[in-house]
Amino acid sequence: MQRLSLGTLPAASGEVTLPELDPRSLPTGLVHLGIGAFHRAHQAVYTELASAAGGDHRWGTFAVTGRSANVVEQLAPQDCLYGVLTKSADRTSLRVVGGIRDVVSGGAQQGAAMTAIARPGVHVVTLTITEKGYPRTADGALALGTEPVTADLAVVASVLAGRPAPHPTGTSLGLLAAGLARRFAGGAEPLSVVSCDNLPGNGAQLERLVHELAASAGGDGFGTWLRERVTFPSTMVDRIVPATTDRDRAEAADLLHLRDHGLVVAEPFGQWVIEDRFAADRPAWEDVGATLATEVAPYEKAKLRMLNGTHSLLAYLGALHGHRTIAEAVADDTLYGAARGLQQQDAIPTLEAPPGVDLAEYGEQILERFGNPHLRHTTVQVAMDGSQKLPIRILDTARDRLRAGAVPRHCALAVAAWIVYVHRGRDTTGRELPLNDPLAAVLRERAAGPTDGLVERMLQIREIFDPEIAGQDVFRDAVRAEVAPLLQLQ
Repeated sequence: MQRLSLGTLPAASGEVTLPELDPRSLPTGLVHLGIGAFHRAHQAVYTELASAAGGDHRWGTFAVTGRSANVVEQLAPQDCLYGVLTKSADRTSLRVVGGIRDVVSGGAQQGAAMTAIARPGVHVVTLTITEKGYPRTADGALALGTEPVTADLAVVASVLAGRPAPHPTGTSLGLLAAGLARRFAGGAEPLSVVSCDNLPGNGAQLERLVHELAASAGGDGFGTWLRERVTFPSTMVDRIVPATTDRDRAEAADLLHLRDHGLVVAEPFGQWVIEDRFAADRPAWEDVGATLATEVAPYEKAKLRMLNGTHSLLAYLGALHGHRTIAEAVADDTLYGAARGLQQQDAIPTLEAPPGVDLAEYGEQILERFGNPHLRHTTVQVAMDGSQKLPIRILDTARDRLRAGAVPRHCALAVAAWIVYVHRGRDTTGRELPLNDPLAAVLRERAAGPTDGLVERMLQIREIFDPEIAGQDVFRDAVRAEVAPLLQLQ
């Protein structure tokens, strides 16, 4: 079977939705950092549909990977074409996306990425670099003094001085800042930088870090240009995009009659709420279902606490109980009850409903989506990077409930499940539970040893638990009460 490409696309099956615009006709108008499965199934689809709907063909995407070149190897031989296999409980469809026009490695081809950000025809940069891509201290400041940020500063300073970069940047943030510095040096037009990561106030957080990096690199004029010519809209993104399996690739090949090494899988649901704060032109995303809003925070907070928080709870509890997927976990009556309790008893009392949203119905919709048996979103995949996710998804809810005088017992259960996940490292069947986390070494050290004092040792990890949470006797007692039975799981 031939591989998907511009040359083989005419042989694709009629059962498949093909690009509505000729990919070869699209100039680069947008740069994306962090071209993983989520972006390909979410923002890239919105951008292509918006271009086709409005006849505005300026929005081809120049895509940059993280450190790995895997996505380059998947997409470059296919002329950057790939399929999105959309699976509901009773229907499967396939769309070929053609809006990505170039893809380079964020590790090996940083010069090309900086040049792309500096192009006058580029008006938007988007990012999906995950929570750990933002090098922050506990209070949200730039993590100065760390090796990656020190590397970033040297690169940005060199670009501003007109010298070649002495070495690669240490972070995606540094690569963005270096590209912006090159744009500033070239006198290019204004730019909007749009974070699509699961962080509260992601635009404001990104803006703070970029400005602090610019100031630390010694770029006074650069800092002024950033303030006057670059905006950082906040966003909220939502679509479940599980890891693609060989079974998915085989199913797509049956539909497409071509092999697709860049295939991604997604649920039918998709949501994108974007702060209407742009410095320059942008795709008309609102014409194809995105929401332009003056205030993103209510949407974002509800999603982080209800969807992402429930996802993490089900991931840790599900993995410990031997469930391989989120769908299996939510089908377990006990775990379903815990997830519903987290939403209704802990999260909803802390939230202001976004316009037109019934939070109780939203919670039920989330659990229904999680139960889609075809998505196969694995519990260990969702469980990764817990040290980065728990503060945003669970602990912020817990803090608000504690301040209101309530004991957030389902938040405590989520923390307890995470602790036991790290401590045991195996599920009830003996299967290993991988610890994929930036703080893995610290977590293993604290979790080792006797179970007496386990909760106390873990709650003392200041990179995760601030004193307000860790110092609350009622919360510590609630976590300890939930840890005990989880340690006895057989």
